Amino acid sequence: MCSMKRAVFLDKDGTLIENVPYNADPAKIRLVPGAGTALQQLEKEGYLLIVISNQSGVALGYFPESALQDVRRKIELLLLEQHARIHDFYYCPHLPEGKLAAYRQTCTCRKPAPGLLLRAAHEYDIDLKTSWMIGDILDDVEAGNRAGCTTILLNNGNETSWQRGAGRTPHFIVNNLNDAAGIILTTT
Repeated sequence: MCSMKRAVFLDKDGTLIENVPYNADPAKIRLVPGAGTALQQLEKEGYLLIVISNQSGVALGYFPESALQDVRRKIELLLLEQHARIHDFYYCPHLPEGKLAAYRQTCTCRKPAPGLLLRAAHEYDIDLKTSWMIGDILDDVEAGNRAGCTTILLNNGNETSWQRGAGRTPHFIVNNLNDAAGIILTTT
């Protein structure tokens, strides 16, 4: 009997919340339409819901790393109001071209690298083969594919470069988070 868990990994900006570049102001955070309903449905089916986010604004000096805790709390509060929740929140503050030396590095956690997904899988005993990654750009898709997840691209206009390549082809393309939840719930 398999005791490993299933997860849905969610990109934050443009996937779970409205995309406001380099935003660390909780007052500007808004869930994407349908986020609460989608997450409720996924959790009801036994999925852990884990945010996986690049936060290069830290490395660029736009906001301190500590500001991400207020962002997380605001997202959790907004979801709670809709009777939904996330189980954890992983982020990468690094950027090779960052302005702050402490965060100026090439790492294994910045998407498209799969490091944050692998870390979450280890910490939560997640079976990546039965898990999903939802994101709004191909770096999200590549991270999910490299981790061994099934991937969904939200085609909401946030991907601008469309650089195809190894691991950058999603298993599914949908228009919004509700459609992504529908794919997951009817495919598993």
